[in-house]
Amino acid sequence: MSDRDTAAPPTPPADLWSSVDALWSWLDAHQVHDDHQTLLLRMLKLSEEVGEAAQAVIGATGQNPRKGTTHTWEDVEAELCDVVITALVALRTLAPDAREVFGRHLTRVTERSLGPGARFGTERAAGR
Repeated sequence: MSDRDTAAPPTPPADLWSSVDALWSWLDAHQVHDDHQTLLLRMLKLSEEVGEAAQAVIGATGQNPRKGTTHTWEDVEAELCDVVITALVALRTLAPDAREVFGRHLTRVTERSLGPGARFGTERAAGR
C-alpha cells in the first residue's frame, strides 16, 4: 500500500461544488471498477446512505423496543448530509456538468412549487 492509498483526502474547499468535484476526483483516483460499474455502485451507495438516515430516525425516536433510543437528532442531521453529499457525487459521476444540471432542475422544481418567477429564499405573495 502506498502513502497515497492510506492518506486522508485533502481538506475540501468551502464551496459546495468545489467540494463535490474534490470528492469525485478523490473517489475516481481510487476506483477499481470500470466507469459503468463505478456509476452503478455510486447509485447503490446512495441507497445505503438513505438507509442509514432511516436507521438514525428510528434510533432517535426509540422505535425499536429492543434497542431503545440509540441515535440523536444530530445523528439524523449528519446522515442526511451524507445522503446529499453522496447524491451530488453520484450526479457528478453521471454528469460532468452537474452544477448546471442541478441548477436547472432546482429552478424547475422551485418554479413548479412556488410559481413562475419565484426567488430563492423569498415567500410567494399572498393570493398567488
